[in-house]
Amino acid sequence: MKASIVMALASTAAILITSPLWAEGRPPRIPVEDFFRLPTKTAYRLSPDGKSYSFLQPWKDRLNIHVAPVGGEAKRITSSTERDIRAYTWVNDDTLVYLQDKGGDENYHVYSLSTDGSDVRDLTPFDGVRASLLDDLEDDDTHVLIEMNRRDLRFFDVYKVNVLSGEMEMVAENPGTVGGWMTDHRGRIRIAYAMEGLKRTILYRDDEGQPFRPIFSTDFTDSVIPAGFTGDDEKLYVMSNLDRDTTALYLFDPKSGNFEDMLYERDDVDLSGIIWSRAKKKLLGVSYYTDKRQRHFFDEETERLFDRLKKRFPDYSVGISSMSKDERKMIIAVASDRMPGRLYYHDLDNPEKFELVADLYPWIDEKQMAPMKPISYETEDGLTIQGYLTLPVGLPEKGLPVVVNPHGGPEVRDTWGYNPEVQFLANRGVAVLQVNYRISTGYGKKFWMAGFKQWGRKQQDDITAGVKWLVDRGIADPDRIAIYGASYGGYATLMGLIRTPDLYRCGIDYVGVANLFTLLESIPPYWELARQKMYETIGHPEKDAELFREVSPVFHADKIKAPLFIAQGANDPRVKKAESDQMVEAMKKRGVTVQYMVKDDEGHGFHNQENRFDFYRAMEKFLTEHLELE
Repeated sequence: MKASIVMALASTAAILITSPLWAEGRPPRIPVEDFFRLPTKTAYRLSPDGKSYSFLQPWKDRLNIHVAPVGGEAKRITSSTERDIRAYTWVNDDTLVYLQDKGGDENYHVYSLSTDGSDVRDLTPFDGVRASLLDDLEDDDTHVLIEMNRRDLRFFDVYKVNVLSGEMEMVAENPGTVGGWMTDHRGRIRIAYAMEGLKRTILYRDDEGQPFRPIFSTDFTDSVIPAGFTGDDEKLYVMSNLDRDTTALYLFDPKSGNFEDMLYERDDVDLSGIIWSRAKKKLLGVSYYTDKRQRHFFDEETERLFDRLKKRFPDYSVGISSMSKDERKMIIAVASDRMPGRLYYHDLDNPEKFELVADLYPWIDEKQMAPMKPISYETEDGLTIQGYLTLPVGLPEKGLPVVVNPHGGPEVRDTWGYNPEVQFLANRGVAVLQVNYRISTGYGKKFWMAGFKQWGRKQQDDITAGVKWLVDRGIADPDRIAIYGASYGGYATLMGLIRTPDLYRCGIDYVGVANLFTLLESIPPYWELARQKMYETIGHPEKDAELFREVSPVFHADKIKAPLFIAQGANDPRVKKAESDQMVEAMKKRGVTVQYMVKDDEGHGFHNQENRFDFYRAMEKFLTEHLELE
């Protein structure tokens, strides 16, 4: 069972500052490439029988799939030289499927191949079409369910595809309202999530021979999201914030359309997902984020396993990234804010043994990395803003150069963990501030809705307040503060330079929005079902035209005084290259030259290793000059 349905400063703020971890003063200067090169190995997956494993490893500077018997020698089975392979899974003990796009266009194709590298097949050989894996059908070794917008680019239908022959059959046609599908544990499509304007409706059927019928409707601000079926496929687990602020987990009867038991709740944060056992057909727990990822368990055996993992790997975040079908053999992922990741093979029948199979970035010495500490502060209108501050190791915690790094989305949040950009900047003696401004998700409905139509307004004020918080405490050198972000973070960079031109010495806009009018004119066709929601959260280009002109950076280029660096992928389907082009042209009309980097083989962010190297080398040179770094 899988689903495609997703989701003035007070003096009371506090921060935990620790002593330097590098005993010899400042760590050595680490080459920029070491932070952004490809991992040695990553994305380990166990075969269903647990006798083999696969992983991604660089070959000709691109991540390719390798397969090996447990304890044996690995063989590369793909030969991609244009793009990394980043997503793949096993279908049976002899066959895998993987996803890959072209030049960052995000029109993913689904490919199948045998474990010896033969029989490579494009299962979705259609130009301009986006496909994704809905369900790998745990009890069917030859088929998968794929979502694809081949019939109409706006909507995703579901196809049952034979991974050996490529034969395909449409098994669910989108009526033009469905934004996501969900299967039960037998692979039957029994839930559809309809999006009509601002209305959200759960559609249900008892079996695939029946038509869907509506069982529950809400406004888009009230979420009732199916997370999975119970083990007997009769009832649903749903995450909902109906009549409450944060999402809680409930048992829901789809036949009656009624909520039954509340299974778990938090008053401070939303739940982020369920933990499910395919082998036991059982709900094991739920996960959520406070400062770090947390779990609550319903299953005692699973709780004991994680307690054992925490004792074995204290001070690290631990998780299970892959399991055999019987869930006895597994890949354990271990990481922290200072250690990018190690993977261990573990067999429950040999509970004391953990075999290191991959140190993702062995050239990164965690003792030289900087801790990522949670912070919070109050806004003038009474909101508590959460975020993270990373201070460079071996330097006094005062008068530091700072890079403010607002996240993209904007309806996501920053979380605790290793971040190569943050560690690169900290290694250069720069403090990094990450802020979960209003509209960031995970903090409840009220916090999210407080950001509606606040692009460039109160969302920007929240970021500004964080900077002033640092300055007031003497941590930041007020003359050496930069702002850098990607996507919405790039937009926030531009608006920061416009609204508070004396606050920042320079800014870096990476695939950022410049014009809200053209942003909404050029969204991908498969975002159309969310258009009315965007009008509510961002604004309407006609009804809110005055607002759009106020908060679109392209109309206020004359207010930018600080040096600006813009980077953009030519094939970006989300924030089109025209957004960056407009901003560069607006600056040129003022006689201001903007440093502008465009990569013709990239989309929404740079993925090819050589392009990442180019971007971060340019970033280092730009920040060194304008922040007067050593």
